[in-house]
Amino acid sequence: MIRGLYSAASGLITSEAKQNVIMNNIANANTSGYKSENISIKSFDQVMISNRDKMQGNRNVINNIGYLSNGSEIDERNTNFSQGLVKETGIKTDFAIEGEGFFVVQRNEVGGTKNYYTRDGHFNIDGNGYLVTVNGDRVLGYNNNGQLEPVYVGSGNISCSKEGVISVDGARRSQIAVADFTKKDNKYDNLNKVSDNLYEGENPILATNYSVKQSSLEAANVDIIKEMSDMMAVMRNFESDTKVLKALDETLGKAVNEIGTVR
Repeated sequence: MIRGLYSAASGLITSEAKQNVIMNNIANANTSGYKSENISIKSFDQVMISNRDKMQGNRNVINNIGYLSNGSEIDERNTNFSQGLVKETGIKTDFAIEGEGFFVVQRNEVGGTKNYYTRDGHFNIDGNGYLVTVNGDRVLGYNNNGQLEPVYVGSGNISCSKEGVISVDGARRSQIAVADFTKKDNKYDNLNKVSDNLYEGENPILATNYSVKQSSLEAANVDIIKEMSDMMAVMRNFESDTKVLKALDETLGKAVNEIGTVR
């Protein structure tokens, strides 16, 4: 019975974690370049239930009854990197990646700068004429000498080719850096989601299977109908585990307070 309490409690914990992921997906349904997440659940190690009621000759031997699960736990958190719908915005500083890869942005941190990666191409021009994200991180690109540096566009008329080449008033200035990472079983091993719709990763490589579309943004790949359906299922599971936990608690209360009481 005590084991049943732990099993029900672990179900509540995993349901709460899954609910948080679903709510985060719904909250970011309108965030450009956002990639939906999900968590996979696995059971704790199972234990073999046995007794010694089985007789062989004149002695008792082990009789295996079957396996009993000790509950569930979170296995891993996965990100769905499928392409989102690309929508035109008419804004010159909006960019979308069609295909694989990520924009590279540079953030000022204590002790220096650090590069991050994002699919959100909703950029602006800061007071110094550099292309930046909504959080002020500078977008990186390759200058005419092939060096990686922040993209400077000044105040001229910006145009961008499908290869990501930025021109200002017809003169080439930079090529937007688009990085990618190696995959295993169609998953990124060295890429982790952090805050502000950014990712951090190790050993980036040059993306090849992509095109950049100016005056467009990639929408989030969140399926609202699926998320709402999953939310209802999680709420039902949570409610069921709560009822089981309450029933076990009441049974234990009776066992402690009533069984064996002198009447």
